Amino acid sequence: MDIINSVEEMQQRALTARGNGQKIAFVPTMGYLHQGHLSLLEEGRRRGVLLVLSIFVNPTQFGQGEDFDDYPRDLRKDCALAEEVGVDLVFAPDAKQMYPSGYATYVDVERLTESLCGASRPGHFRGVTTVVNKLFNIVQPHVALFGCKDFQQLAVIRQMVTDLNMPVDVIGMPIVREEDGLAMSSRNVYLSAAQRLQALTLSAILGESAHRATAGERDPQVLIEAARQRIAELADARIDYIQICHQDSLEDMTQIDDNAVMLLAVYIGDTRLIDNGYLLR
Repeated sequence: MDIINSVEEMQQRALTARGNGQKIAFVPTMGYLHQGHLSLLEEGRRRGVLLVLSIFVNPTQFGQGEDFDDYPRDLRKDCALAEEVGVDLVFAPDAKQMYPSGYATYVDVERLTESLCGASRPGHFRGVTTVVNKLFNIVQPHVALFGCKDFQQLAVIRQMVTDLNMPVDVIGMPIVREEDGLAMSSRNVYLSAAQRLQALTLSAILGESAHRATAGERDPQVLIEAARQRIAELADARIDYIQICHQDSLEDMTQIDDNAVMLLAVYIGDTRLIDNGYLLR
């Protein structure tokens, strides 16, 4: 496994691989890998001749006061895990490589970015789409894999790929959870033992809401209010949003059907956690 820090070297390796007829599978991450990331890499190994992992904590998707400086990093451990699952190339640039002096170009996806995380984290998705666009240009993937835990991010990236005619097949992979149901996230390390127990309420709410929908409840507001009451009982919780949206448009639904996804963003202490689940699947 090779570790590449240079944009030019990574792009040249990718172009050479393409010229030799190799299929490139790509998993972009901010590092601090967990089993959720490894599931993407394992699927990428099955889909590509050349498997590329990027590790880059992207400053442009963090807002003022967010956890960019504190975001967990462990490149040595990440590379060891990557090698175990068969990664061929790790692309680990620094910010000066990705955003050199004078950098002035950004990618905006409208509409899909206006609600949910986009409403509470202004500029976040501009940073996400810009860096993913750059990474696609550098790595030249045929296939790129993303986790469905970041449901809105996946929808936004798919919209960007469609709108800009990018020849990349974007694959969404299932949420990977801890044995107790907590969705895996690099930010879970911020949680104290007591906070982690409270965080389990998020996956419990999704399960309870799906059960009620399957039993016949079709009013989104009934399920949203029940979720709010559950979270209000937690000592360290603060709701960012609870919404039931259409899986494609991300617009709020007035009646639950097969397209309904419940999306949650909740602070447990200072840690912002997201989770989601379909209600009728």
